[in-house]
Amino acid sequence: MQEIYDLVIIGSGPAGLSAAVYGMRAGLNLLVVERNPMSGGQVLNTYEVDNYLGMPGINGFDMGVKFREHADKLGAPFLEAEVTGLTEGEIKTVHTTEGDLRAKAVILATGAHHAQLEVPGEEALSGMGVSYCATCDGAFYRGKTVAVVGGGDVALEDAIYLTRFCEKVYLIHRRDELRGAHVLQEQLRALPGAEILYSHVVKEIQGQEAVTGVLLEDLKSGERRILSVDGVFVAVGIRPETELLKDLALCNEAGYVPAGEDGATGVPGIYVAGDIRRKPLRQVVTAVADGANAVTAAAAWIGSITV
Repeated sequence: MQEIYDLVIIGSGPAGLSAAVYGMRAGLNLLVVERNPMSGGQVLNTYEVDNYLGMPGINGFDMGVKFREHADKLGAPFLEAEVTGLTEGEIKTVHTTEGDLRAKAVILATGAHHAQLEVPGEEALSGMGVSYCATCDGAFYRGKTVAVVGGGDVALEDAIYLTRFCEKVYLIHRRDELRGAHVLQEQLRALPGAEILYSHVVKEIQGQEAVTGVLLEDLKSGERRILSVDGVFVAVGIRPETELLKDLALCNEAGYVPAGEDGATGVPGIYVAGDIRRKPLRQVVTAVADGANAVTAAAAWIGSITV
């Protein structure tokens, strides 16, 4: 007879790893399913995390490694596989590329992916000057000119980071004021190699074998011009990875799952944690808290099931 887990955790970013730690400490028979070779999620691509309590200035990659090491130390088991479906019921079935898994409860901590500009040239030049990770690719543009598109914390952090390598960094934002933290705005404005272009949008990314420039439109004047750059770093937000839940009608129009602090969804025994949960702040600290809360709620649910 196939094993029935107490809990299957889908995803091993900060939320999933937190859930694994709390689940192991609660004595649950659990399994973490992760499609990528490394755990950590988006934080792996963050150059510096300066707002996580007790770890000021830690490198994002190192943080992800530390989180995974904590789960490993407690003996949390991991399966590298792609989850292809989820079937509800008193015992849930998690369909994966490595076979079906059965569990009393499931926590989805699948995270999110980078949103795209969806303009001509973006897809064709992806990896040839178009990037979604400044910390991954910034060093390739040493001494060159680049553009960062966006106005939130990530865009500001990317622009600040890129000034360490690049001769010139343009920050392109569609509004007339930035949305990111004030401290980051002040830090960017103080850098001589940075320039902020307000009320501008990218209409096209140009180049053949590599990026050579972007076609900009001034939203106030309507004027269009070509800005010569060697690279474009897109930082315009994220999209939740909630395809697995759409058939269960659990997502809102934006793709996020409305759920309280306990992560409980409209389906008993299915919980969400991290970036896919609807909430005002998506940071490592809130993801870790989500994982802990979801396990607490799941443990109570598991205790009510007799198989």
